[in-house]
Amino acid sequence: MPLAIRFHRGSAAQWSLTDNDCLSIKLQQASFLLCWLVVLLLVFTGGPVYADWGKILRPYPVQELQTLYVDPATIRKDGALGAVWQLTEYSWMQGGPRTTPRFVSTTIHKQFDCLDKRLRLLAYTECSRRMATGEASNGSVDKDLWLPVGPDSINHALWEMVCRRP
Repeated sequence: MPLAIRFHRGSAAQWSLTDNDCLSIKLQQASFLLCWLVVLLLVFTGGPVYADWGKILRPYPVQELQTLYVDPATIRKDGALGAVWQLTEYSWMQGGPRTTPRFVSTTIHKQFDCLDKRLRLLAYTECSRRMATGEASNGSVDKDLWLPVGPDSINHALWEMVCRRP
């Protein structure tokens, strides 16, 4: 609300605020401060969200060439099917200039058939930086292709983690 100007006979113009004007100004100040608080919260919490990746310590055949992680918070089980997200971080840059964009880590969404001990890929993304950061490129998967879970493999370890969960 604009300020009220009151004229008194025989004197110069005086500024005066009514009670409604003061309340209006206080509300405007409060909304201004609230707006800045929201902006600050967005700025300081609007960065990338990282999963709580846990390193897989179980030995697997290519352990020197890559490090595997899993996010236990992503484990989902529905009847005989279970799913989990896996992060693979390679020791050196993968891909080539003529084939795919270069990447150093991938995230893979795997689904397990707990009864038939098999798995399929639901999605995967190749990332240009470590720990699934940087530029991302989604890969295509054949969701109809089920693969057996081999013994003593990383997929067997993931199958146990997902399928043995209550």
